[in-house]
Amino acid sequence: MIALVQRVSRAAVEIDQQVVGQIKQGLLVLLGVERHDTTQLSDKLLKKIVNYRMFSDENGKMNLSLLDIKGELLVVSQFTLAAETNKGLRPGFSGAATPAQAQELYEYLVQQSKSYGLETQTGRFGADMQVSLINDGPVTFSLTV
Repeated sequence: MIALVQRVSRAAVEIDQQVVGQIKQGLLVLLGVERHDTTQLSDKLLKKIVNYRMFSDENGKMNLSLLDIKGELLVVSQFTLAAETNKGLRPGFSGAATPAQAQELYEYLVQQSKSYGLETQTGRFGADMQVSLINDGPVTFSLTV
């Protein structure tokens, strides 16, 4: 699993000009699922996401996690994160999970995030989405497990 995690002051997802998910301060997570991924890897990645210290403390140092600040989470499926880009000029997707497997693990991660007590919003799996955000910092990390 690959998570492109962006610290945001706000973010939203629209489908057909309708807002389907939005958050205030927190994390926008673009999630790519690969063939070998499992619920155990999903749990490990989610633990890393919610505990990763990417928010500033009173001294301006990145010492606080999403849980520490009681921030919000917006999770958006992002098939293209699983692309193979090391050869040629066109991405390959043979390492990506099947749509059914990816949807199952995406929905699993979203459900598990709620067990942390986080306000969690989503896009819609497989939909054509427009994502808007105010990247705070900017701060962006690529997290994998």
